[in-house]
Amino acid sequence: MEWLLNSSIVLITIVLTEFFAWFKHKYILHGVLWFLHKSHHTPQESWFEWNDLVILIYAIPSAYLVYYGIENNHFCLWIGVGISLYGVIYFILHDIIIHRRIKIKFLAKNKYLKRLIRAHKIHHKHQEKEDSEAFGFLYALKKYEP
Repeated sequence: MEWLLNSSIVLITIVLTEFFAWFKHKYILHGVLWFLHKSHHTPQESWFEWNDLVILIYAIPSAYLVYYGIENNHFCLWIGVGISLYGVIYFILHDIIIHRRIKIKFLAKNKYLKRLIRAHKIHHKHQEKEDSEAFGFLYALKKYEP
């Protein structure tokens, strides 16, 4: 039964991290941290964007929670794992599939991915911090279905 509890903690953490990411994206990245995030809304000549530093908001707490959880046999290990898995899912969906920062041949065929890609394209219609919409990363409202 311990695996069920730990798996539940990981899944709940992934869901809660998406809520946190939506809030952070809408109110912080399009607010006080716009100076970092604007690099993601404008064409770049290099592979690196200043916005890439935002990952530290997740990586540092995740690494700490994993370390602390292992050292103290504590359930926060599974919270750290959930945050890390969210980061992996985000990287695959956002950086590889949506923005093609790593060039692969992939064509979205299912409704979920098509909706996510469309919502993100609508989000990027605006290159300024105001007037954007669709701030989620792993979830997009049904109104964005193609």
